[in-house]
Amino acid sequence: MRRTAIAAVCLATAATAGLTACGSEGGSAKKAEKGPFAGMSGGEIAEKAVETTSDAKSLRIKGDVPDGEGGMLALDMAMDTKGKCAGTMGMNKEGSIELIVPGKTVYMKYDEKFLRAQSKGEPEADVQATVDMLADRWAKTKATSADAKEIAAFCDLDTVLADFKGVSSVARRGGTTKVDGTPAIKLTETDGKEKYTLYVATEGKPYLLRVDTEKGAKVDTLNFRDYDKPVKATAPTGDVLDLDKL
Repeated sequence: MRRTAIAAVCLATAATAGLTACGSEGGSAKKAEKGPFAGMSGGEIAEKAVETTSDAKSLRIKGDVPDGEGGMLALDMAMDTKGKCAGTMGMNKEGSIELIVPGKTVYMKYDEKFLRAQSKGEPEADVQATVDMLADRWAKTKATSADAKEIAAFCDLDTVLADFKGVSSVARRGGTTKVDGTPAIKLTETDGKEKYTLYVATEGKPYLLRVDTEKGAKVDTLNFRDYDKPVKATAPTGDVLDLDKL
């Protein structure tokens, strides 16, 4: 089974986050004199949101992102700056993985559909052996192992949000709305054929709440939530397969 596929899921998320608020839309960004962020242009709001988001101690990312190879990745991951994370990942609707990293050990649970999809082209007997051993069963490995280094790095929120530092935006201000009940302002940017709509909280800290990426008729949504909340990354117990001993 190609375990590196898991790392690709993780790194794609970080890469997508790096695109946020750094598009290149022409024209001036009009400043508003009243309402949320009075006196600030859309670009200034976007930059403030990116700065505030990059200072978060924990958050949860949920949505779909491109995998860089024409497919899509479905994510629902909570992570913090101490290296803890927990959640699920899916690839091109070909199964999913549960992931828990409470510290120096990475715990993974694959479903059968994912294992078979990642083992295409291998002898059927080997595929079945992998399914029998790993499907719907927790497995663990050291975070420093070759198979888990990228995953462990992704679980460090500082690493994921590194590309948020020092962005420059020319976003345009839009109207106000709500994202999961939180008041927000809409900002829009373009980058080539892609259009980004950013939603920034207008109450409390100006966190980034959602990013919609529109390309043609297709819209992909990435949500950012649960800022500064503890990550529930409790190590599973019971039947846990130790991959380092195989």
